[in-house]
Amino acid sequence: MKLTWQRIPLKAASAFRTAKAVRTDRETLWVRLKHGGIEGWGEAVPMDTYHQTLASAEATLEAIASETKSWCGSAELPPIEPITRDLLRRFDDQRATVAAIDGALHDWVGKRFGVPVARWLGLDPAAPPRSSYTIGIDDPASIAAKTRAARSHPILKIKVGTPHDEETLSIIREIAPYCAIRLDANMAWSAEEALDRLPRLARYGIELVEQPVAAGDIAGLRTLKDAAICPVVADESCVRPEDVIKLESCVDGINIKLSKCGGIREALKMIHIARGFGLKIMLGCMIESSLGIAAAAHLGSLADWLDLDGHLLLAEDPFTGIGGHEGRILISEKPGLGVVPA
Repeated sequence: MKLTWQRIPLKAASAFRTAKAVRTDRETLWVRLKHGGIEGWGEAVPMDTYHQTLASAEATLEAIASETKSWCGSAELPPIEPITRDLLRRFDDQRATVAAIDGALHDWVGKRFGVPVARWLGLDPAAPPRSSYTIGIDDPASIAAKTRAARSHPILKIKVGTPHDEETLSIIREIAPYCAIRLDANMAWSAEEALDRLPRLARYGIELVEQPVAAGDIAGLRTLKDAAICPVVADESCVRPEDVIKLESCVDGINIKLSKCGGIREALKMIHIARGFGLKIMLGCMIESSLGIAAAAHLGSLADWLDLDGHLLLAEDPFTGIGGHEGRILISEKPGLGVVPA
């Protein structure tokens, strides 16, 4: 099995601002694993939030490249679970890169057997919930324009964490009175600030709030869950499967992102642990192409909430293969991840 990769330039349709950062142009990595005339694809989306860069991702791939020749062995099929387990042990801080390899392995096996990844995992690709569409922090006129443009989406996720959050929600509610609203604070508040602000924001009818406090403030998450203002979902606080255990009584749900946790195999582990604790599941994403989104979308039927809109925030998506409208994420019936270049 031969490993190659190349950079993918991505341009956001407009500047995307959260409480912690502004995203515009970025690059990801198109990772390929070729064996027996079949090529599996994945996308590496390194994030500075987790101390990852394109350089660190490429260095990780360089370190792995010489090993991939032996991954299939005499069986001619890659043992995905032990491969990814070993990679995560050695490159725990480069989980976005491991996620790309994990995605490429799943894509290869799906193509090898001629079935979509969801089907060989035993899942129902026709039963995912609708996805939210994200509106970043912006000035009132831009918020109004973005909301009007997004009115076909029944669920909006609103980035909050500024003194103008109430004004933002008021504008959105006036333009889109019937849409579901989810909030994402990206660690903007202390627990005390969240207790003060969330009741006022809840008046606009919110479905949940995502990561209101710092990643390490587990006690703050528990305080907000106990306050029962609205469901609390952990994102930056929940990276690895062991994090789910720590959050058992502290949140109502967790946001799993493949680039954050290390890929499909790790995501499945987190889902099973969370279900054992009675937690709800959100499948989320970064700003990435349809290639990265597709890997998560194949797990969509296991989620309560989807936030798989990263490809929709691009000026131009270099891949196709995810269909749907009005929040529907429809994976292709093509083998593997079902993604092809645009």
